[in-house]
Amino acid sequence: MDPMGRAIADYWKTMVSTNRPKTADKLRVFSPIFEEDEIPLTTLFRSYEDMPEIERKALDMAKGRILDVGAASGCHSLVLQERGMDVTAIDISPLSVETMKERGVKKVLEQDFFTLEGQYDTILMLMNGIGIVGTLERMPEFFRQLDKILTPGGQALCDSSDISYVFENEEGMIDIPNEMDYYGEHSFRMQYKNTIGEPFNWLYIDAETLMQKAGRCRYAAEVVAEGEHYDYLARITKKE
Repeated sequence: MDPMGRAIADYWKTMVSTNRPKTADKLRVFSPIFEEDEIPLTTLFRSYEDMPEIERKALDMAKGRILDVGAASGCHSLVLQERGMDVTAIDISPLSVETMKERGVKKVLEQDFFTLEGQYDTILMLMNGIGIVGTLERMPEFFRQLDKILTPGGQALCDSSDISYVFENEEGMIDIPNEMDYYGEHSFRMQYKNTIGEPFNWLYIDAETLMQKAGRCRYAAEVVAEGEHYDYLARITKKE
């Protein structure tokens, strides 16, 4: 029931045995309202130079004791580790965790963000990592967790996308289906070979809504970088 973890582990094992990347089987993504998509596994193993600008910006802003949430293959953690920084990678996928250890990530935990304990100065949630919140309704729970694990003066760096463009009609107007509570809330399911995962909720939150939700929970959110396709990097800090 861990299609992404299995895909990551397979890709890494082939790299080790052949000393070169392979043309991997597809990590397929299904949704009730979107066409079938695919996550290229090469993006999960990219170097700093191959990362988009907003991810490089986040890594350059990271400081202190760092938490890499949903670390997958550990590409962000490895960059920070090579810089001599104190970083802990977490993921709920046991196969991803094992792969990160094999790749040399020193501090790795198989851990759900919402039950994590400890104190961190920087919390990284990249590749739309804040999507793990799932729905807008759970945003207060996200900020309560920040209350527990973010040090005074600390920061959370997360990227997301405003996907309202998906619902643009022929006249250029945004036409949101009536049955949608919020256009950024979606359900997905992944498949790798014959491994099919359970459906999961994922949140794409636009910057204005993130700022509003943060403010109601005594946090401030500011956009510090914008990507090329409606994506952005936000810095979240506790209001004094």
